[in-house]
Amino acid sequence: QVYKGLDIITNKVSPQEQRLCRHHMISFVDPLVSNYTVVDFRDKAVALISFHAAWPSIATDSDIFARNKIPIVVGGTNYYIESLLWKVLVNTKEKASTAPGPGTDRKVELEQLDGIELHRRLSRVDPEMAAKLHPHDKRKLARSLQVFEETGIPHSEILHQQQEEEGGGPLGGPLKYPHSCILWLHADQAALDQRLEKRVDDMLAAGLLDELRDFHRRYNQEKVAENRQDYQHGIFQSIGFKEFHEYLVSEGSCSPETSALLLQKGIQALKQVTKRYARRQNKWVRNRFLRRPGPNVPPVYGLEVSDHLRWEEDVLKPALEIVESFIQGREPPAEPVKMEHDASENKRSHRVCQLCDRLIIGDREWAAHTRSKSHLHHLKKRRKLEAARCAVETKGDAGGAETLEQDSSLPLP
Repeated sequence: QVYKGLDIITNKVSPQEQRLCRHHMISFVDPLVSNYTVVDFRDKAVALISFHAAWPSIATDSDIFARNKIPIVVGGTNYYIESLLWKVLVNTKEKASTAPGPGTDRKVELEQLDGIELHRRLSRVDPEMAAKLHPHDKRKLARSLQVFEETGIPHSEILHQQQEEEGGGPLGGPLKYPHSCILWLHADQAALDQRLEKRVDDMLAAGLLDELRDFHRRYNQEKVAENRQDYQHGIFQSIGFKEFHEYLVSEGSCSPETSALLLQKGIQALKQVTKRYARRQNKWVRNRFLRRPGPNVPPVYGLEVSDHLRWEEDVLKPALEIVESFIQGREPPAEPVKMEHDASENKRSHRVCQLCDRLIIGDREWAAHTRSKSHLHHLKKRRKLEAARCAVETKGDAGGAETLEQDSSLPLP
């Protein structure tokens, strides 16, 4: 939502709703910028929240705390929220300008390399970080290499320094805003899936295809023609571009029937990837906010939104009570969500599944892999092969015994 334009595909809050409460961090980055990062987001957001924290003598109209207001961070992308809550990011070299430019950065350049090569390079300069990362995770490998190249310090060493700061913990540095809480809106999966599918239908009715066509014509058509389109960075990585790629590039050059099929394919793909992304968001909340070890974790309050007709009773009223309690310095009437943390869990364990030819990192990931459909399919297939081989061997042994018995009846020479 930081990128200008494309209000439908990025699900921006409407202008009418924005007038009800002042909004920040919306529609201010050029859509052609490809190197806008979570660090850029954090730096601008922190300045808006508490500019005087860095410069006590300066207060601006944008300084929310200085105006005795309370910032409400809305997500979305939980990784960006986490960057505001904890000291977990690493600043590398100072940028030439205060805003990202249309060019690429070193991380993007490194991502052009093969994952195995990136892992090999990282192993030479930061073996500890390399041991934690999968060779296929090109983004994290490239980021760790970028950190080392631009600071001269291994990424793992910088993270250790953050964790050792007062208030730090196993997963990062101290909490930047100790007096904070998290409101987690969650829904029954079936109700959520239905709502997300309807949202896609509403986006289409609101003019999604015209918005995508216009953007494709102005920014992406030439790149596609030259086979240099990039759906991994900037605005193009938003959900919706990749899903309608075939439809957009073939529109006008194929039969109406084919175009209609590609359109339906794009719509179904958008619905599927939207539901998949929602599942990842909930998984992130559970793993990073609820199972996060250490004392530096804000309380998380769950609000049930399965029935939107009960919004007032199930969401608005309890949320206001929780926030008012925090403002007044008293215990909220609701209990925060609690999830047991397994101290014995190893998030960086390495296991190779010979059956699936995959490297799995983390105990929980290994447990999930062994229950996955693909693994169980390979396991079932192997068991069938083993059963067939055993049957052949048993048949062969029986045949051998019969031959031996027949041979034993022959007269000895």
